[in-house]
Amino acid sequence: MYALWRRELKRFIRDHSRLVSSVITPVLWLVIFGGGLGLSISAATGFNYTQFLLPGIIAQTLLFTAIFLGISVIWDRQFGFMKEILVAPIGRISIFAGKMFGVGTAALIQGLIVIVLGVIIGVPLSLYAISLAIPLMIIITIGLTCIGLIIASLMTSLESFGTIVTFVNMPMFFLSGALFPVTNLPSWIKWAFYINPLTYGVDALRGVMISNWQPLLPLQYDILIICAFDVIMVIIGTYAFSKRQ
Repeated sequence: MYALWRRELKRFIRDHSRLVSSVITPVLWLVIFGGGLGLSISAATGFNYTQFLLPGIIAQTLLFTAIFLGISVIWDRQFGFMKEILVAPIGRISIFAGKMFGVGTAALIQGLIVIVLGVIIGVPLSLYAISLAIPLMIIITIGLTCIGLIIASLMTSLESFGTIVTFVNMPMFFLSGALFPVTNLPSWIKWAFYINPLTYGVDALRGVMISNWQPLLPLQYDILIICAFDVIMVIIGTYAFSKRQ
């Protein structure tokens, strides 16, 4: 399990283009989208939109990174590495856990980079808020990582993986409340946000990172829903891996 975790982490660190994109993409969202559109939204709502947007961009980074890096399963299968570890005297659960922790750590690193970028561009954020946000980011990442690994375990080509991932992560992002408050939406569409587990991740992050913010749910309920989602995804992911030939 440790060897797989270390392998995934080394692969992520050596992918310089991904590290660069992990810096540029959040900056574009926070500076251009947050600064431009935020002026009008801030005037209408009375809150700092860039500060409001930062937890959503952190969740977006965790979502996109965690699910996309599931592609490592397909790479390992195509290059024969997966066959080697599947015949090794270790359980499928250990293989899945090693992959999950490796991909999850890479996603968490990118999320931490976004926090640093947020502080650099002037988003007010205390060390106490960051210390509360990091454990939340960890539990958010677990379930998202499992989604990517489950998709990859069911797909046979990079093209099909990319197509399915796009259909999964884009709706999850736009229907999470990352870009706008869910409470201001019409009631007929709110159900789409409430069935999205990422909504509660964004809500929890916003609750600990923005002073006096009124979350959708109390923090303990957000955490409970996220953990329940994690457990379900781990069970499904382990089962999918155990059935993989």
